Amino acid sequence: MIAGRYRIEGRLGVGGMSTVQLAFDQRLERYVAIKLLAEHLADDPTFVSRFRREALAAARLVHPNIVQVFDFGFDERQRQHFIVMEHVPGHSCAELLRDHGPMDVEQAVDVITQACRGLDYAHRNGVVHRDVKPGNLLVSDSDVVKLADFGIARATDQSSITQVGSVLGTAAYLAPEQARGEEAGPRADLYSLGVVAYQLLSGRLPYEANSLSELALKQQREAPAPVDELNPRVPPELADAVAMALALDQEERPANAMLLAEAVANGARGIEPTGYEARTRALGGTAATRVLSGGVGPTAETRVAPRTGVAAGRGAPARARQLEPRRAAYAPGMADYGPPETRRVAGRSGGSRAARRFFAFLAVVVLFVAAVAVAVAISASTSSNVVHFRRVVARDTNDAIQQFQNIIHQYTK
Repeated sequence: MIAGRYRIEGRLGVGGMSTVQLAFDQRLERYVAIKLLAEHLADDPTFVSRFRREALAAARLVHPNIVQVFDFGFDERQRQHFIVMEHVPGHSCAELLRDHGPMDVEQAVDVITQACRGLDYAHRNGVVHRDVKPGNLLVSDSDVVKLADFGIARATDQSSITQVGSVLGTAAYLAPEQARGEEAGPRADLYSLGVVAYQLLSGRLPYEANSLSELALKQQREAPAPVDELNPRVPPELADAVAMALALDQEERPANAMLLAEAVANGARGIEPTGYEARTRALGGTAATRVLSGGVGPTAETRVAPRTGVAAGRGAPARARQLEPRRAAYAPGMADYGPPETRRVAGRSGGSRAARRFFAFLAVVVLFVAAVAVAVAISASTSSNVVHFRRVVARDTNDAIQQFQNIIHQYTK
C-alpha cells in the first residue's frame, strides 16, 4: 500500500529514475499508475522542492493527449516519493518499436500529430516537457496518444544530482542546446519529438552516440540520412518536415508544436512544409542534377540559330537589321529614314533651323543696302567736311563689305 489508499498490483515499467506500478485507488475505486521515484532522488532537498513545484504544474495540465496527474507525495513508511497518474491501457511507443519495428506512415503521423497537440497545450500553459522520448509516448488501446512524465526532467535539472556536464534523460533525444547545458525551451521539445518521428518512421535514431560529447560532435559534423532514404514508403515532403524539426538552430525549427503537426500532416500528403528550403537530393538521372555528356549538343537557350533566307544572304542578324533604320533616323541629313514619328520630328527641327538662317541673312542685306544708300548720298556732296567724312565712310564701308563677305561665306558653307 502507498499512502494508505493505493494498492500495488503489478509492475508496468522500470526506468533509471523510477519504477511504474499498476495500483488500485481504494478511495475512488479506479486503476491508476504510480511512479515510485528512485531512492537517491529522495535524498536531494533541491530536487524535492523543485519536484513538488513541477508536479503541481503538471497536475494543472488537463488535456486528452496528456497523462493526467492525480496526486503526489512522500510515503513515510516506504521512504519514497510517488506520483499518482492516469492509467493508460495500451503500450508505449518504445514497446511498439521493440515488438513491431518501424510504424506505417499513417500510424506514425497520427502519433506525432497527437503528441504535438499535447505539447502545444503544455507550452501555452508555460510547461516544457524536456524529456520527450518513445517511452513517454503512450498509445492507448483506443489509439489515443498521451504524453507522460511532464516536469520530472525540469525538476532534476537544477538539483545537486545534475552537475556540470551531466544531463538526465536519454542523450539521443536531447536538443543541441540541452546537450550544451543551456536552458531548454518549447523548441527543445520539438527537436526531441523530431527524433521520435525519425525513429518511428525509420526504425533507427538520427544520431547514434554513447555520450553527450559524442552526440554534440555528431550533431555539428554530420547530417542524418533523410528518412525517405531509409524507408522508401516515406514521402520526401514528410522527410523534409522531420528534418525541419531536427534543425540544429532552434530558430529554424517550427515556431510551435501545431506548426510542426501541420508540416507533418501536409508532408504525408505530399505537400512541402511551408518556409522549408528543400535539401539537396541525390536525384540520379533526373534533370535537376544530370551532367550532360560531351556528345550532347547545346540547349535551345545557348544554341546559335543558323541564318536562313534573306538574313543569310545579307550576312547580318535580323536583330541588327531591325536596329539599322533606328540609328539612321538620328544621323544628320537622314531625316527621311526611320519610323513616321521620327521623320516628322526630324522635319520640324530641320525646317525651323532653315527659317532662322534665312531671316538672319535678310536682316544683314537690309543693313547693307541702308549703308550703301547713305554712302551714295554723302559722295554726292562737295564740301570739305563732306570730303573728310567721305574718306571715313569709304574706310568704314570697306570694313562693312569685308564683314558682309565673311558672313556670306560663313552661312553658305
